[in-house]
Amino acid sequence: MDIASLLGIVGAVGMILAAMIAGGGISPFIDQQSVLIVFGGTFFAVMYSVPLPAFLASFKSMLKVFRPNMPKFEETVVRMVELAGMARKDGMMALEGQPTPDPFFERGMQMLVDGADEQKLVKQMNSEIASMKARHDTQRGCVKSWVDLAPAMGMIGTLIGLVLMLGNMGDPKLIGPAMAVALLTTLYGAFVANVLFAPMVIKLEGYTEYEINYRKIVLEGLRGIARSDSPRNIQDTMAATLPPKLQAKFEIAA
Repeated sequence: MDIASLLGIVGAVGMILAAMIAGGGISPFIDQQSVLIVFGGTFFAVMYSVPLPAFLASFKSMLKVFRPNMPKFEETVVRMVELAGMARKDGMMALEGQPTPDPFFERGMQMLVDGADEQKLVKQMNSEIASMKARHDTQRGCVKSWVDLAPAMGMIGTLIGLVLMLGNMGDPKLIGPAMAVALLTTLYGAFVANVLFAPMVIKLEGYTEYEINYRKIVLEGLRGIARSDSPRNIQDTMAATLPPKLQAKFEIAA
C-alpha cells in the first residue's frame, strides 16, 4: 500500500469536505442532476474515447496508484550477483529453475539458459520494454481523459443550468435549482479532474519511469551474465545507475 497516495487523496477530499461543513453542511453541494452530467457523462465519454479493453484496463492501473507492488532495485542487484556467480562457476544450465524477483527477470534468464546470445537478449528485452511503455501510455492516456473531459462536462452542465434558469425567469422557485446545476457541475468537474485524476496521472508517469529504469538495470545484469563478466563487475555496472544512497550500500557491502 502506498501510504502517500492514500493520505494524499483522503487529505485532499477531507479538506474540501471540512470547508463545506464549516460553511453550513454538505447537503447544499449535492445535486443529482450535476452528478449525472459530470460523473455519468464523463464515464461514458472516456469509454467512447478508447477501445473497451483499454478502458477496462485503466481501472487496474488506477488501483496501482495505491498498491504499486514495485520490485526493489537493491534486492534485484543482490540476486543478479548470486546468479552471475552460479553461471560463471557451473554454466548457464545452473540457472534453470532458479527463483527471480519478477517475470521480466525470469524471462531474460530463461533466454540465457536456452542459449540466446547477448545480441538476441538485448533485442528481445528492449522490445518488451518498449511494449510495456506503450501499454502504460495507453492506460495512462485513458486516465488522463478523465482530467480533460470532466471540466468539459462541468461546462456543459453549467450551460444546461443557465438555459434552465433563463427559461424560468418568471418563476423564482425554479431559478435556484437551475443555478445550482450551473454552479455545481463546474465544481464537480474541477473536483474530478484536479483532485481525483490529475494526481493519478502524475503518479502513474512516475511508476512507468521506475519500471523502465528497473528493467534496463535488469537487462544490464543479464548482459553481464551473457558475457561471463565477474559478479563484482556486474554489481558495479548495475549499482552505477542507482541513487547515491543505494550505491553506498553496495560499496559498504563490498
